[in-house]
Amino acid sequence: MDWKTFQALLSGVNKYSTAFGRIWLSVVFVFRVMVYVVAAERVWGDEQKDFDCNTRQPGCPNVCYDHYFPISHIRLWALQLIFVTCPSLLVVMHVAYRDDRERKYRAKHGEDAKLYDNTGKKHGGLWWTYLVSLFAKTIIEIAFLYILHRIYDSFYLPRLVKCEIKPCPNQVDCYIGRPTEKKVFTYFMVGASAFCIVLSVCEIIYLISKRVIRCANKMKSHRERTMALHQAHFRDEENSCMLPLSELNHKPGQKAEPQPDTKPTFKPAYRLNADLRASAPNLSTAA
Repeated sequence: MDWKTFQALLSGVNKYSTAFGRIWLSVVFVFRVMVYVVAAERVWGDEQKDFDCNTRQPGCPNVCYDHYFPISHIRLWALQLIFVTCPSLLVVMHVAYRDDRERKYRAKHGEDAKLYDNTGKKHGGLWWTYLVSLFAKTIIEIAFLYILHRIYDSFYLPRLVKCEIKPCPNQVDCYIGRPTEKKVFTYFMVGASAFCIVLSVCEIIYLISKRVIRCANKMKSHRERTMALHQAHFRDEENSCMLPLSELNHKPGQKAEPQPDTKPTFKPAYRLNADLRASAPNLSTAA
């Protein structure tokens, strides 16, 4: 397998990842792929040759090896690395699809036209693709850890296994080559896989919380704009109701008639009858 091509293919994911995603990618390539290529393959080597049984019965060592090691650690880790990095390619493919749509849109509507502000920005469908890829990576990591735990009994490699499977004539003692070294590498790869699971879970929490905060801020700003519009409309209605009394009586479409200027007239508070004026001729009604 050409790991350099594999790394070059996934290096584009780094551009579209968050900080947690970049750390995850670094852990995968430095602590898993490099350890796998440089050290783990040499430690395991040809495992069946190093599996030594104290019998000369033909087929007995092969049957016992197949029983205790149904799948090699190295091949299981290779499958795990391939499957766990495939969901990241979904993000690269989605960005490539957006770039193609952007190119066709500009060819149709001109070079200044834009369909996306940034094709690599995690909004809309790309955000969901990225989130689904994180869930897929987490599920795959957990599934492979469970398989390794189920097959090899809590990741433990004993020095001696006892086998009595046919065609072995009786109970046979079989010895595993380099058990301590293999155990160390097994624990290291399991720890790196568990750390990648923690990083993926943290990234899922980060993406969802960031999306929730953005939606909450958007709803809050929308509510504030709505309240401001309602208050402005209410003030306009109040101002439209404050009219002069002369304009309240005329009908719409009619001009208000100007009121003539009239001076107040003062009448005497009382009237003197004719008998009173006759008895007192000196009184006058003029003030």
